[in-house]
Amino acid sequence: MPVVKQVMDAGAIQLAIARVAHEIAEAHARADDVVIVGIQCGGVSVAERLATELSAIWKAELSAATLDASMHRDDLSTRAPAAIHHTELPDDIDGKFLILVDDVVASGRTVRAALDALNSFGRPKAIQLAVLVDRGDRELPIQPDFCGKEIKADAGNRITVHLGEEEDAVLMEAQ
Repeated sequence: MPVVKQVMDAGAIQLAIARVAHEIAEAHARADDVVIVGIQCGGVSVAERLATELSAIWKAELSAATLDASMHRDDLSTRAPAAIHHTELPDDIDGKFLILVDDVVASGRTVRAALDALNSFGRPKAIQLAVLVDRGDRELPIQPDFCGKEIKADAGNRITVHLGEEEDAVLMEAQ
């Protein structure tokens, strides 16, 4: 039977998101140059919370865009995507700083798929990666620019992020 351990509670998650938001604000002087893009599904809730924090810091309205990268994954030959989700990006991302957001980064394959998907929408000035949790286990040379928490987990362990449900939590399930 798997053992489930809570590694972040609601308070820790809020602190991590606030820290990441402040790091983004320090790196980017103006809100109108930045687009927050949540990777469907897990990154969207984190992106929305980051956009709320950044709106307060910059005192400017900022909303989170969404990106579905499922059809750009490199494992489509072995498994079909679970579901296709909506992509909603601003009309013009050319010359903007995109902050690509995901809940957990592990192998880097989801981020690689998201980068491929973004190619068809324009040419941003730069793309940076923000994640709530970096669990390591990289298969590709992809590293987050902004990270809420590093959690070293064995290869057989699963990290799940629960936001907006009964209670916010990051859980590690050990096999």
